[in-house]
Amino acid sequence: MTISPSAVTEQIPVVTKTRLIGIDAARGIALLGMMAVHSLMAVGDDGSPTLSYGIAAGRSSALFAVLAGVGIAFTTGRSPVRRGNRSATAVALAARAAAVGAIGLLMGYADGELAVMILPYYAVLFLLAIPLVYLPTRVLAAVGVLIALVVPLAIEQFGSVLPEPSLDNPTVSGIIGDPLGWLMELLVTGEFPALPWATYICAGIVIGRLRLTSANIAGALLVIGSALAVGARILAEVLIFHLGGLEQIMASRELPRDEVLDIISYGADGSVSSSTWWWLAVDGPHTSTPLDLLGTVGSSMAVIGAMLFLGHISGHRLSRLINAGMVPLAAAGSMTLTLYVLHIWFINSHYDVYSASAGYVLQVIAALAIGVFVKLTAGRGPLEAFVTMIAGWSKRAFVTRKSKSDAAHRG
Repeated sequence: MTISPSAVTEQIPVVTKTRLIGIDAARGIALLGMMAVHSLMAVGDDGSPTLSYGIAAGRSSALFAVLAGVGIAFTTGRSPVRRGNRSATAVALAARAAAVGAIGLLMGYADGELAVMILPYYAVLFLLAIPLVYLPTRVLAAVGVLIALVVPLAIEQFGSVLPEPSLDNPTVSGIIGDPLGWLMELLVTGEFPALPWATYICAGIVIGRLRLTSANIAGALLVIGSALAVGARILAEVLIFHLGGLEQIMASRELPRDEVLDIISYGADGSVSSSTWWWLAVDGPHTSTPLDLLGTVGSSMAVIGAMLFLGHISGHRLSRLINAGMVPLAAAGSMTLTLYVLHIWFINSHYDVYSASAGYVLQVIAALAIGVFVKLTAGRGPLEAFVTMIAGWSKRAFVTRKSKSDAAHRG
């Protein structure tokens, strides 16, 4: 999916080593999870979801999005953007969105059946983040919860009048040919719809503004996130299987039981909507319901908290063992945009002649090795450097032009 939040968000100098390793390690987990969803089998021999799919589907892409919000918080000083800096910040985020979106459109040739390209959706998310970075943290948290509850309700209410999504990867020619259809798909009906997914950006910015060097904060993220993820899952089970939700959904569209169970287990390719509000009780991957959004925010918080907490574990041998695992993971996580694009290219190429398991293991080894090599040499992935350069140049050009304009007015 996705791009890597590191790809689209640069770090500020005051972030400490421990914090960077924890955040980048979480990005690495998101990358490996996305690769698992795309590369490994989704259905087991008994017809049920495989373990890898059950763990990673929906959660990995959500983790990417939350971490994108964390990165935005880092680049905006980990506090609400002040009035005098808002225009320059907006220009930088818009330029970042344009760069990420351009890379996504260039990758539009990729087979949507293998993997839906998340980068164009991320571009829209970065545009939606512009007004969010101005908000106080508590207000932003409330907005995130409100989006998670209200936007799915609106989609359920008006979903029947929205155009059917193509569920393919957008291209320049496709967007030119059907701009309204693609706008709706990127915002509402696609696999990673930006409007409900703004929940993740809000959550990430709030997390990024916390004192992430604190072990207490890391532990709180782990505990609260786990409780939220488990609570959403339990509530969905109760509503669907014990309070009549499954029967109501089956009746609303005259769908067979197996088809509804498939949506619950394997998720939907984008938002679900129908003639019954019971669809909002589903928490399947990519359904963008309140329980799906809140549950995946919880799992993302838990992963981030766990990675940050590991950095605080002391003990000579234990610390050495933890570092041995986290360092290559964080190295790959620091350049997930580049590695994500390479992954999409590989699974769409004639070089992918391996079995599902062998191909995935090969990609994991390659991602970790490339990440360590780049970290020790160039220090930053090429696509990460490109996006950062575009954002920085755009911001400097705006500030320079504004300064000249202000000086002319004073003169």
